[in-house]
Amino acid sequence: MNRNKKIFVTGASGGIGSAICDKFVNKNFTLVVTSSSDEKILYLKNKYGEDHYYYKVNFSNSENLQECLNQISNEHKDISVIANNAGKTHDSLIFRMKNEQWSDVIQTNLNSNYQIIKSLLPNMLSNKYGKIIGIASIVGSTGNPGQANYVASKSGLVGLYKSIALEVAKRNINVNIISPGFISTSMTEKLNADQKKNYLSRIPMMRFGDPQEIANLVYFLSTDDSAYITGQNIHINGGMLMV
Repeated sequence: MNRNKKIFVTGASGGIGSAICDKFVNKNFTLVVTSSSDEKILYLKNKYGEDHYYYKVNFSNSENLQECLNQISNEHKDISVIANNAGKTHDSLIFRMKNEQWSDVIQTNLNSNYQIIKSLLPNMLSNKYGKIIGIASIVGSTGNPGQANYVASKSGLVGLYKSIALEVAKRNINVNIISPGFISTSMTEKLNADQKKNYLSRIPMMRFGDPQEIANLVYFLSTDDSAYITGQNIHINGGMLMV
């Protein structure tokens, strides 16, 4: 049984974000979505229509994010699912990395999750129901050269979510992480043929994942079919990493 069918989705215009939104709209959920620009918000409004809610927010600005979250918390006390999908990269080898590159990625990918959960969790506690799902990455478990900031943010999510899962486990709130491997999005489309061949050779299934395959697990973790699953980091990577 789904209680209040309202989901909060960040990074809603990206490849995985779009797949999540499509899946939940097809399951008759109301969307409360964020995106980073007027153009993306307009795109989402044209795609999903007037029966959903759209918020422009800059995740790299903690004050702007907090103002938006305060508004969402007040206007949508019945959010039953949180899908924290927004993220960014700003790659550099550690000895060349600028402090801004580090702090910007940590704020956008990790601190934002802390702010979102802290802001929206009280309503879930009042409702005695909630599903919180974060999107991490395979590299959070393996490391990746040139991505110390991104990897730190994604592995940090795992610790954050496991800790919160323990805090709310008795309150009928499930908290889980999904760690995708290589998924067919705009990121993988930028790879040249040699790069794609190299990555595919490391994936036993010999293909990139589809965003829908991530969305399917987000949906499963949002239903009561997964009521006994919490504090887990679930990998979807075609066998590239088995833990």
